[in-house]
Amino acid sequence: MSFENILVEKNGAMGVIKINRPEVRNALDAKTLREIERALEIHERDEEVGVIVFTGEGEKSFAAGADIRQLREKQALDALVPGMSGTYRMIENSSKATIAAINGFALGGGCELAMACDIRIAADHAKLGLPELNLSIIPGAGGTQRLSRIIGKGRALYMILSGEMISAHKAEEIGLVSKVVPMAALWDAVKEHAEKILSKGPLAVRLAKLSVNRGFDMDMDTALVIEKLAQAVLFGSEDKNEGTQAFLDKRSPEFKGR
Repeated sequence: MSFENILVEKNGAMGVIKINRPEVRNALDAKTLREIERALEIHERDEEVGVIVFTGEGEKSFAAGADIRQLREKQALDALVPGMSGTYRMIENSSKATIAAINGFALGGGCELAMACDIRIAADHAKLGLPELNLSIIPGAGGTQRLSRIIGKGRALYMILSGEMISAHKAEEIGLVSKVVPMAALWDAVKEHAEKILSKGPLAVRLAKLSVNRGFDMDMDTALVIEKLAQAVLFGSEDKNEGTQAFLDKRSPEFKGR
């Protein structure tokens, strides 16, 4: 399958989706979002892929947000279609673990893309922010909701209302990114985290994500039921038997995802 605005790669069990529009700082237009959805489906169907990494081409920009020329033409009802928000919901609900390798500016929709991923690792020169209010709009691809859930309501309101760009180190300090490394070490850090995840039972990874995402906004009793039902599925799996036996045998497990 050919793509024009992204690069789709596979490195062992790690699938990569790279936004390839460096001439416009990897801006996210409608075509790019459609291609991301198609690439995500390819990695989802590939049973060998256990981790999906999102990044941008070059060293300047992860994704600089929505294409302003397209945004200029938006009308009221356009906000009601899934669009960018729908794409990011697909990423958030992916059955595979997802990592954002933030290699530069992650602004507006680019920051929202990173927040839709499970783990965010940033190069030390990266900048993150939600400057939409400068255009008299709001972050509309999950930014108002995910940011407050990740860093807290007060900090989220400050970032959104001020439109301030923050450094990678500040983002790490407030919990917006998981780790900051020099640009030259970014890919090694991503692979290291991917390998840690890939060493785990794939069913457990999938159900851990489901338990956290579905239980987060529930009352505690309902969330604990979700957790227990997920655990029940895992207790009946071949992978649980393999994982526990491998531990007793003092060997590495060979998980099959079933």
